[in-house]
Order: sequence, then C-alpha cells, then structure tokens
Amino acid sequence: MGITSFVKPLSFEEYKEKYKEHFVIERKDGIIMLRGHTQGKSIMWSPEIHRAIHQVIRDIGSDPENEVMIFTGTGKYWIGHMAKSGVDTDFDEAKQRQWGSYNIQYIDGTKIVENLILDLEIPTIGAINGPGFHSEMLLMCDLTICTEDTIILDPHMKAGLVSGDGFHCALQGLLNPKRAAYAMLTSQPFDAKKALEFGLVNEVVPKDKIYDRAWELGKEFMKFDRFQRRLMVHIMRKPWKRRIVEDLRDGFAHEMFSYNVTHTLHDPAERKKLLKSAGIDVEDR
Repeated sequence: MGITSFVKPLSFEEYKEKYKEHFVIERKDGIIMLRGHTQGKSIMWSPEIHRAIHQVIRDIGSDPENEVMIFTGTGKYWIGHMAKSGVDTDFDEAKQRQWGSYNIQYIDGTKIVENLILDLEIPTIGAINGPGFHSEMLLMCDLTICTEDTIILDPHMKAGLVSGDGFHCALQGLLNPKRAAYAMLTSQPFDAKKALEFGLVNEVVPKDKIYDRAWELGKEFMKFDRFQRRLMVHIMRKPWKRRIVEDLRDGFAHEMFSYNVTHTLHDPAERKKLLKSAGIDVEDR
C-alpha cells in the first residue's frame, strides 16, 4: 500500500443528487442516461444549465462504472426556450458583461464541447427528442438519433452573432463546406428527413420510441469487450478532436467579439421568429 491514497470520484448517487435540478440521471447495466430538464419539462437554456452540462459530463467520465452514455432531453422540445439567469454579482453593468463573457459564456461554452469529446472514454449516443437549438452537443455524440418532428438549425447569424460556440464545428464536421456555410449564413432549418439525408443523424425514430431506441443501441454496445469499446472511442473521436483543438476556441473568440460589439444580441422578436421556424411555439412555456 502506498503512502497516499487515490482520490475517489463522485459516486453515481452523489452526482445524481448533485445535478438533479438540471438532469434526470439513470443507469442500467453500465449504460447511463443523462436527460436534461427544467422543472420537469423541456430544457430552458440558461447560464446555470450551461455550466452544469460540462460539470456533469466530467463527473460521468470520471466514474469507471459508466460504459455508455445517452444524452437527451425531456418533453416536447430538446431546448426550446431561454430562461432568465439567476447569476448575481456586485459588478456594474460593464464589468458584469466582461465577467459573464469570459466565465459563463466563453469558459462554460468551450468546456461543454471539450469535455464531451475529450473527457468521455465511452461511446456516446445523442438522442434528439424534438425541435430546438444548441443541438450541436447531440450532433457531436458518436451516434445521433432523432424524433420525426426534430428540426435542427443554427440561429446565430439571425440572432445578431456569429456561429462559433461549437455549432460551427458540428456543421463543418458533418456537412461539406458549401452546405455548412449555407446552414450558418441562412439559419437553414433541417427537418428529420433532411438531417438523415445530409448525414447529421444516424436514425429517425417515432417520438414515443426515442428513449427506447437509445437504450437498445446502448445494449448493443455493451456486447463488446470493455477495452474494445473504450479503445474504439479514440479512433471514432479523432476527427472531432482535431477539429476541437484547431477550431473551437478560435470560433468562440470570434463569437464573443461579435457579442461585445453587437446591439442585437438575442433580440426577443427575432428569437421568437427563429424558434417558430424550428417548430417551437414560445407561448407553450
């Protein structure tokens, strides 16, 4: 026995409790499902869940009992709305914008994608449970399935920003350069059929079967040897790792610059119009 001890990762029960405000976490036979929610309904995007995503991914990746991860959402939408932040500081408006730009948007934003690609040594399944934005996280899972009513779009340009928070990596990695440029410049919506045709997703399934199909795929992966599974992850992820290292923070820097010089950031009327084009009626929430 050594003179020091190993630092123990959080147990499943510990991180299940730690993140319960943002995620319902289940595990069956080594397969862990991370299902985002806001007060039991579809995710409302906020700085709080923005941070929680990369933190929970890190804890899941540190637990050797996890062998496959399913990442999905709750209810009708994947992410359909934006919530008012509960973040409070003593800074004046200018300082708070600076503090939030770096600590919340830049650091938390880059860590979501970096932790998803770099910190998980296990296969990942993205299960898009409906229309919504910020679907880049699920598109960059090793396999991605979606419901028949799914609509995927990158809203950045029409919302007053540039696409640099990971959506650009997802689109450029999965589409050819011309299609990716068109999707980013025009906020082109991809319905489920087009997403499958263009290679954004692997399967389209009925809405009431999305979770069942994700579990089925997870069980298929569990038939492989543990080390075979984990070593295969490195082969599958290599293109994403290259793209993340070369493009993610550069893109994010450009997006944050646009954030700090624009006066049309996430204009409510424009956002409502964009969400409606993605099949999301903001009055539902």
